[in-house]
Amino acid sequence: MKRRSLSGNCGVGVFVIALVTVLVAFATPSWLVSDYRITGAKLDRLGLWTHCFRSLPDVNDDYQRRFFVGCRWVYDPFTTGYDEIRGFLIPPFMVATQFFYTLCAIGVILAMVLVLLYFLCAGPDQKFFVKLIKAISYITLAAAICGSIGVIVFACFGNKDKWMPEHANNWFGWSFILACIGVVACGVSSSLFLTEAHVQARKRRQLKESQTQFPMDSESKA
Repeated sequence: MKRRSLSGNCGVGVFVIALVTVLVAFATPSWLVSDYRITGAKLDRLGLWTHCFRSLPDVNDDYQRRFFVGCRWVYDPFTTGYDEIRGFLIPPFMVATQFFYTLCAIGVILAMVLVLLYFLCAGPDQKFFVKLIKAISYITLAAAICGSIGVIVFACFGNKDKWMPEHANNWFGWSFILACIGVVACGVSSSLFLTEAHVQARKRRQLKESQTQFPMDSESKA
């Protein structure tokens, strides 16, 4: 039996795209960016875990005496006053985006282990081969669903008024675009691996039928 069909090879290729785009989007701070042509913009860019500001005033300081400049981890414990604006930096929709896209990232990492096993070690002669392919398909489908929820929530609320300053001059950055591509790639790879599972299961049934038919033919001739 052929080790992988065309759908399996394509599934591996699309999954590599999903893996790279999801993890890069997860780690980079360009989900929302400010127009670089505006020199006085307060926001530079932000991601799921890192925020970069040019000069963000403390929202809790009515006298505007404290400003936050540069890039910081959103849970930075060292910058004075940063923990006090965490509720502003991470509203409920950002918590939801972080949660669901983290599940998506965990899903593609788990699937990566299984895809490596499928690509390098497993073969059609092994009993768990079809189950392995189905597991990859289901995990990548779950990652696609979780990632979709994350990017949809961020798309709906990420550039709304009364959150990041000067929202009219902000737009979704390349990290968000990669996040969307990664989610779509997860869905496509899931369908390709599910197709591969059906192909391999059919081949296995046909092989068993041919092996069963051969002894019967031999006995009838005898």
